[in-house]
Amino acid sequence: MHDHRRLGRELDLFDTDPLMGAGLPYWLPDGAIVRHTLEEYIRDAERRAGYRHVYSPVLGKRELYEISGHWDHYGDDMFPPMDVGAEQVLLRPSLCPHHALIYRSRSRSYRELPLRIAELGGMYRSELTGVLGGLARVRAITLNDAHIFCTLEQAVQEARAALELIGRAYADLGVRASRYRLSLPGEGGKYVADPELWRRATALLREVLDGSGVAYEAAEGEAAFYGPKIDVQITDPAGREATLSTVQIDFHQPERFDLHYTGPDGAKHRPVMVHRSIIGSVERAVAHLVEEHGGAFPPWLAPVQLVVLPVGEEQFEAAKALAGRARELGLRAEAAGPGQGTLAARIRAARLVPYQAVIGGREAAAGLVAPRLRDGRRPDALSGAELLRRIGDRVAARGPGLWDPS
Repeated sequence: MHDHRRLGRELDLFDTDPLMGAGLPYWLPDGAIVRHTLEEYIRDAERRAGYRHVYSPVLGKRELYEISGHWDHYGDDMFPPMDVGAEQVLLRPSLCPHHALIYRSRSRSYRELPLRIAELGGMYRSELTGVLGGLARVRAITLNDAHIFCTLEQAVQEARAALELIGRAYADLGVRASRYRLSLPGEGGKYVADPELWRRATALLREVLDGSGVAYEAAEGEAAFYGPKIDVQITDPAGREATLSTVQIDFHQPERFDLHYTGPDGAKHRPVMVHRSIIGSVERAVAHLVEEHGGAFPPWLAPVQLVVLPVGEEQFEAAKALAGRARELGLRAEAAGPGQGTLAARIRAARLVPYQAVIGGREAAAGLVAPRLRDGRRPDALSGAELLRRIGDRVAARGPGLWDPS
């Protein structure tokens, strides 16, 4: 069984320090590569799907969260206010109030809708020390968040498209959803008291799920305080379940922030706000990827994608040259020479790297390399240029596959 906390330290992906504090991990260079690659993948997928990216501050005035409802319904999970002059500011627990303000910063026409706003943004939650663990539960969170402002008629299609985007990302990342959950309100006062808004939003989400053809279960007590949501659940190797991705339809915050657009009739209309997150928090996503793959990431996501292994010192310059050409092509490559141990020891040390290229005297004389794949396969010797082409094609295609025979 893979534990991302142990593997994260063994593989030099992340670590913690008591002086930084519990739930506040830092990223080491290889972990930062994984994180950066994942973030760029998400931004690219969102751009292709018509999202516009923004940045917003991690602080907001207390009044902002009073309007959104977070202060009343989510205050126990927020850090205390900070007094700044005559104002109180808070570390935000969510990005949606900020995106609502971005939407209302100018007048909007129905012609602009759906308006898809996305951000990989920081937020902070005052988690109790006892529930913190590695990257899976932290206090400083980078959330892959987006909000779609649309008409009522567009809401189901936008939410369904978000589910499809989640499915494509899971395929590329080599992870799978264990189940889909329609999260509904439960008993108690933590939910916004507006039965009609809950009924309308729940009906639309059921339409999304039914139209997407996925099996799902309804669960009471798992909704956001302002509305129901679709939760895409994952299960770690120990059988523990967590939410990775979400899709929500929200009538509450457009009303609280008095959002509107001008319709074709020239009158003001209230937009619907679709919240969606493809991979949830970057921290939890990486934790799951480490455990799902045991540190053997899909080729496009691996911190090092190719290790070139000269058999002897005579081939070391050729190995360094090939690694350099790979880096020029945008691949993450290293040369590991005899100074780092025997060939067998270097092969073992690079066991999680997707591709190895061995250069011995025979290969050097013929201008070839002998590829070794992480799964144990050994394709026929080929030129360095051809090897880099095939690796580049496989990385560009994403997905967990290692080798295309053509």
